[in-house]
Amino acid sequence: MALTIGELGKATDTKVETIRYYERIGLLPKPPRTGGNYRAYGAAELGRLSFIRRARDLGFPLDQVRALLSLSDDRGRDCATVDALARDHLTEVERKITDLTALRRELSALIESCWGGTVEDCRIIEALAPHTYG
Repeated sequence: MALTIGELGKATDTKVETIRYYERIGLLPKPPRTGGNYRAYGAAELGRLSFIRRARDLGFPLDQVRALLSLSDDRGRDCATVDALARDHLTEVERKITDLTALRRELSALIESCWGGTVEDCRIIEALAPHTYG
């Protein structure tokens, strides 16, 4: 099976520019070229890019994706490191959820404080405006 970069992108729902970027930063190996100098991807690259996409969809940053790829390449290795990476990421996700929940409360309170009228009297604009100290 030989896929062009466009076919690989379509199969994994990844933009061509993103695939090239992943090659530049070493997440994907540079593929062999055809006689016409086109990239030729196989099942291994399709699997690797699918792995990268799923990890990114779960919110793993690129450095953790790189670590997970390295770990997945060493099938005999203990999975404690993978577990630790996933737990660290979960902690970060939970922190973000807490921050977003607080943000939602604050925005809701601002919106509820709006009485209509003109922008001059807008409580939302007032809350966003810098306070003068003096």
